[in-house]
Amino acid sequence: MSYNEKIADRVREALVHLPNVEEKKMFRGVTFMVNGKMCINVVEDEMMCRIDPLLHEAVVEMRGCRTMKMKNREYKGFVLIDEEGMKTKKEFDYWVSLALEFNTRAKAAPKKKK
Repeated sequence: MSYNEKIADRVREALVHLPNVEEKKMFRGVTFMVNGKMCINVVEDEMMCRIDPLLHEAVVEMRGCRTMKMKNREYKGFVLIDEEGMKTKKEFDYWVSLALEFNTRAKAAPKKKK
């Protein structure tokens, strides 16, 4: 698993004030679960944010942002932000706040039966 530790540290610092944050190694990087729901992922030199799907089309127009794709499928409500799109603290905080705001309404993934 390869991810940029500097970006991961920025995310840790941004989430330190929250009570229910868990880190999991997944999706080729580190995922930050908030309230049991995937919120932010850091993979390679990008940050993936789970955002309100209704905002998706507007935010992918922003510098450094693109739609997350897996196996040639686009995932609305999941965006990747490259280093150019989160250079400043203000830009970084914007993406984190979008992810945290949606987290309050997002549904958790169903638990797998063991």
